[in-house]
Parts: sequence; structure tokens; C-alpha cells
Amino acid sequence: MKELTIIIPHTKEKLDAINSILYKHKVGGVVVFEVDGRGRAERQEIEQRTVEGYPAGKSFVPDFHKRIMVQTAVQDGMEKAIVSEIMDRTSTGTAGDGKIIVKDIAGAYDIGNKEAGEKAVL
Repeated sequence: MKELTIIIPHTKEKLDAINSILYKHKVGGVVVFEVDGRGRAERQEIEQRTVEGYPAGKSFVPDFHKRIMVQTAVQDGMEKAIVSEIMDRTSTGTAGDGKIIVKDIAGAYDIGNKEAGEKAVL
């Protein structure tokens, strides 16, 4: 089994695309988090404004931006197809498109029906 951690910009369109890909591949459990993060992209100065919209006279460089993190577990044979489809459908070719991290899962257990292994996850 593999754990997929998918980190994408905070947009409904990208999350919907990933969700539809996971449904298509009959992936069971999915967990979605709103997270703050930063990447290697160059930081750009942003002018602060007051509530009324007037310039405040100060600039700042944001360190962290809103991101969405999706976690799920898949069978070993499904990993490459899912990753490939996510990259094909969500990539715009820019540095801020996100990341997919794949990890091996040593074991999994379903608390409710007490199943173990792939049956517990899928």
C-alpha cells in the first residue's frame, strides 16, 4: 500500500479535479486539510492597505500561503496511474502547482470491522 499526500494551491477547481480522479479510481478514504505553506518560488512584496483601501505605506513579503493537503491510501499498482492523471489534469507548468509525496504504508487497521491490511484501507 502507498500513502499519497497531495499538496495543491487553495482552489476549488484543483480540489474537485483531484477528488474526481480519486473517485474514478475507486479510492476509498480521503482526508482534506487546509494548511499554510511555502515553496521555492520567489517571494514578492505586497503593499499593505487599510480597511478603506488606502495604502498603508508599508510593504511585506508573505512567507506562507493557503494550500490544500489531500491524504489517501491506495494499492501499490494504482499509485502511478493516479499520480500521472493528477499531474496531467492539474499542472499549469508553474512552480506553485504543488507536490505529490508517496510513502510506503507498513500496515493499516479498520477500528469498526477490525480488518487489517489493504481491506482496512480500501
